[in-house]
Amino acid sequence: MNTERSQLYYTCVFLHVSFQAIQNSVATSPRRDDTPCWLDAQTLRMLLNELQRCRQEAAPFKAVSQPLDTAIYHCGLLMAQCPAALNRQLCQHHLAAVMAPLKEATAQLSGSASRTSDSHVPSPSQRLRSWLGG
Repeated sequence: MNTERSQLYYTCVFLHVSFQAIQNSVATSPRRDDTPCWLDAQTLRMLLNELQRCRQEAAPFKAVSQPLDTAIYHCGLLMAQCPAALNRQLCQHHLAAVMAPLKEATAQLSGSASRTSDSHVPSPSQRLRSWLGG
């Protein structure tokens, strides 16, 4: 993994873990589910800025750009309603929608996405053998 790709990988990991920590904090809050979610908007703004910077640096990596665009979109939706305009469940939904593409971007950067997708897609000869029972 070259240096630029490695830096992007660790930035995506950092972002994923950060959003996951926020989601865990929301999930374990003693407030009821129907109460407004009070996230720290400054922390979210900092993470959104870092996500946008990461996206700019990921421009040469086409497979990573789309998931990062999706994460930015969902983070923007969360920021537009934050703080206190969301209940905890919807807040958690938005956080999960940010984390999923970050996880995908991390897998793309590590190279594991192509390896796992290749290993799950049987070749035509493998499909024929399984169909024939051999």
